[in-house]
Amino acid sequence: MKKRERVKRKDNIVFFPGLEKRLTDKGLENLEKKKFKEAINLLEEAREYDPDNDEILIGLVLAYFEAASFQKAKALAKEMLHKGIGDYLQMVDLYLTVLIQLHEYHEIVSTVEALLEEKEIPPEKHDHFLTILQFSRRMAENRQLDLEENEPEEKTVQELNLFANENLNEQMLLISSLAEKNIRPYLHEIADYLEAEAGHPFLKTILLTLLKEQEIDRELLIRKFGMDKKVIPTQLPEVREEPRMREIKTLLESHLESENPGLFENTCGMVERNFFISYPFELEPESTHAWAAAFHYLAQDYMGINTSMDDLSKEYGVSVREIEEAISKIEEIEKISYPNI
Repeated sequence: MKKRERVKRKDNIVFFPGLEKRLTDKGLENLEKKKFKEAINLLEEAREYDPDNDEILIGLVLAYFEAASFQKAKALAKEMLHKGIGDYLQMVDLYLTVLIQLHEYHEIVSTVEALLEEKEIPPEKHDHFLTILQFSRRMAENRQLDLEENEPEEKTVQELNLFANENLNEQMLLISSLAEKNIRPYLHEIADYLEAEAGHPFLKTILLTLLKEQEIDRELLIRKFGMDKKVIPTQLPEVREEPRMREIKTLLESHLESENPGLFENTCGMVERNFFISYPFELEPESTHAWAAAFHYLAQDYMGINTSMDDLSKEYGVSVREIEEAISKIEEIEKISYPNI
């Protein structure tokens, strides 16, 4: 006979079994929809009833992180590591991601050194953690020198040397470190990187977001995919709020969400990746319907679902030629690698 689940109480109010599951599901749903405050409220409540549930806790760390509550994300991720909750390496990666955002390089060094001493890291992950360790050691040393000099600004600004380092992970970590600095002394070098065709499109987007955050209002030339564009960072839309991207996601929602929610989420992920890489350019074709149809087609194709281009052409009201043009651009962008961090 199945054991009856115990009724739970809170402030003398009786809660029936399964309440934490409903709270968790609703919280994770809000997290996927990027409603981070709502997700936090629901997952925190679910945690009260099931404090060691890894699904709840991982969701809560991610919600804290996305809501920029980095100290809360750090504390919870650290607690999970100490308690052995969740997949260990996954939690270490998550914890390090939060520490990088907080620029707590000494803590990163001690954590990764301990991890390497355990000798339980899979071979395919060894270089990943070693890269983080080497970079964090350098950043920790630089911070210590800054404190010893006790000066508000460095008299001599060290160059970033972005072109000298071909390791995408290290470049990403280096650029991330600029978030805590006055970026203006590096503007000349950043401008050169944005203008160079050799610069990585992903890193150029990160640099533009940092320039926007620090309210840089000078005109800069950016080059991606053989195209040039002059931009003023303060006048750019937020990378996650680009009007064209939102229109495409709205179209996909009307065609896919009720019919196949899983496919809809996967397709939206592809949309966000492509727009992040191509930011701040608007690629051809101009039709948002053509782009929506192209993302729809490729998402189904990646999942092994046979799709008729003619049917999608009719469904979205665009020509097959426009869809194929958009598909070509998407496939080009999808080949671009991302930092493994």
